[in-house]
Amino acid sequence: MNAARVVPANPRTRLYVVLALLGLASSALVVRAVDLQVVRKDFYQGQGDARYLRDLSIPVSRGTIFDRNGEPLAVSTPVESIWANPQEVLEHVERIPALAKAAGLDEDALRQKLIDRSDKEFIYLKRHLNPDAAQAILDLQIPGVAAQREFRRYYPSGEVIGHVLGYTNIDDRGQEGLELAFDDWLAGKPGVKRVIRDRLGHEVENVELVREAQAGRDLTVSIDRRIQYLAYRELKAALAEHHATSGSMVILDVPTGEILAMVNQPSFNPNARANVEPSWRRNRAVTDVVEPGSTMKAFTISAALESGKWKAHTPVDTNPGTLSLYGHTISDVHNKGLIDVTGVITYSSNVGAAKIAQTLPRDQMYDVFHRFGFGEVTGCGFPGESPGLLPIAKAWGPVEQATIAYGYGLNVTPLQIAQAYGALANDGRLRSPTFVKGAQNPDRTVVDPQVAAQLRTMLETVIVPPGGGTRAAVRNYRVAGKTGTSRTAVGGGYQKKYISLFAGMVPASAPRLVGVVVIHDPQAGAYYGALVAAPVFGRVMEGALRLLDVPPDNVQNWYTAAPETARSMPARRQAPDAAADDANVAEEVPE
Repeated sequence: MNAARVVPANPRTRLYVVLALLGLASSALVVRAVDLQVVRKDFYQGQGDARYLRDLSIPVSRGTIFDRNGEPLAVSTPVESIWANPQEVLEHVERIPALAKAAGLDEDALRQKLIDRSDKEFIYLKRHLNPDAAQAILDLQIPGVAAQREFRRYYPSGEVIGHVLGYTNIDDRGQEGLELAFDDWLAGKPGVKRVIRDRLGHEVENVELVREAQAGRDLTVSIDRRIQYLAYRELKAALAEHHATSGSMVILDVPTGEILAMVNQPSFNPNARANVEPSWRRNRAVTDVVEPGSTMKAFTISAALESGKWKAHTPVDTNPGTLSLYGHTISDVHNKGLIDVTGVITYSSNVGAAKIAQTLPRDQMYDVFHRFGFGEVTGCGFPGESPGLLPIAKAWGPVEQATIAYGYGLNVTPLQIAQAYGALANDGRLRSPTFVKGAQNPDRTVVDPQVAAQLRTMLETVIVPPGGGTRAAVRNYRVAGKTGTSRTAVGGGYQKKYISLFAGMVPASAPRLVGVVVIHDPQAGAYYGALVAAPVFGRVMEGALRLLDVPPDNVQNWYTAAPETARSMPARRQAPDAAADDANVAEEVPE
C-alpha cells in the first residue's frame, strides 16, 4: 500500500498567509495606538500625571503689622516643614530610626503614623523648622522624605501687645485679635504651580504656573509701641503692688479716636503660648464687663445739665449722708452735707447722684447713656467685643434709676468707658475707637459742646484737693477725671471683692489723650479707685505726653487746677489739704 503523497504548499499561498498575519498585527497595533492616544488618552495621561505630575502650593508671606511709627509688631519668617510619602518610606523601614532621631520624634510613634497613613502620599513629619535643622534631615537622603517652604509668625514685642495682635495657627491663619480681624487683608493668596517629581519627591521640571501668588498686605495700626509699653509696665507693677488678680488699661487719641495703647494683665506671649491658661489670652479691655461705679456719675450729671433742671452750682442736700428708697439705703462714706452739682462729682456723692437722678425722666437718662455708647459695641471691629448691658428704660424702677446714676445695675467694658470719656473730651462728639491708623472715622454729636465743657471743668475738681483723684495728677498739666470703685457681682449679689477704676483726660484745657484704668480684686489693703487705679493713670500719662510732645497747660502750679477752674469752685475746695484728700478718696460701694 502506497503512502499518501504530501503536496507542498504553494509559495505564493504561504506569502499571502504571512502578509495577512502581519496585516492583522499591524491593524491591532494601529487600533491599540488609537485607543491609547485618542480614545483613552485622557485616562492614561491622568494615570501618568498622577504618578509624576503634582500641583504644589506656592507659599506667600503674611503681611507685616506695623505700629503707628513704623515699628514692626508682627512679622513672618521663612521656615521649612518636613513631609513624607509613607508608601516610599515604608519600603525602607531600616531608615526609620535615623529619621526619627534627626526629626526629634519617637521612633515607634513615627512608624505607627506611617503605617496608619500608608494609603496617603503626603503627610507632615515636622513643621516650622529652621533651615539648618531641616537640612540635617534632608542630608540623610531617605527616599520619600522632602522639605516644603512655609512661613511662621513672630511677634517682637511679645506679651506687651499680645492681647491686641492675637496670633496665627500653624497654617498662618489668624486665630484671635487683629490677626483674626484682618486675616483676609494680611493673609494674601498662595499660588499654585504644576511640576514633575521623581519617585524620591524631587522636583525635576516646572511645567506651568497655575495661579500666581499674591503676598499679604501690610497693616499699620494705631498702637504706639512706646505708650503701649508704658501702660504695660505700670499696670503690671500696680497689680504686683496691690496683689490684684487682673487689670486693663486703654488710651485713646481724642481727635481721631485711635487706640494708642490697650494692655491687660495677666498677659501672654504669642510666640510661646503652649502652656498659657485660656483666660490669659482674653482681651479683657474689650470682652470683659464691669459695673463702672462712680465713673458713671459724669454721665448722670451730663443728663442733669442737658435737662435744664440743674446747673453746675445748683445746691444738692446730701444730709444726713444716707438716702432710704423703697427699703434700699444709699449712703456716702462721709456725710457731705449741702453741696452743689459740681460737688457731687468732686466728692463722689452717691446720695447726691441718686437725688439728681430722681428728678430726671428715666427715658431721658437712658437716652443720654445710650448716646454715649453704653449698651452696644463700640464698632472697633475687635473679635468678640462685648456690647455690655444697659437695661431698657422701662425696666428701671426708682431704685434701679438711682443705682444706675452712680454706676450699678449696668455693665460696661473699659473700652466703652474710654469711648464715652473721649466724647466729653472732644466737645461732645463721639468717635468709634479704631485700631487702624488714619482710618476714616467720622464723629457724631452726642451732647451739647457747652455741657461737655462744663463736665470737663467739674472733672478737674476731682484731681485737686480735696477731690479724691489727686494721685492721677500729671506734673505741669491740667487733668480731668473721675475715680470709681465697685463690688464684683456674683449670683444676684456682691462679693467682698472690689474693682478699682479711673477714667480721665489730659491736658484738660484741650484734651489730647483719654485713659481708663480698671484693676480687679486688689488684696493688699487699699482698693479704692483713687488709691489703686488713679496713680497708674498719672504715671502713664506723664510719659505719654512727653513722648507725643504735647505742650504743658499748667506750668505755673502743676498740683492745682488752672485759674478758671479754681474760680468756679467754692472756697473750701481751693486750698490743698492732704488730710481732706485722704478722707475723700473713698467711693461708696453696696454692702
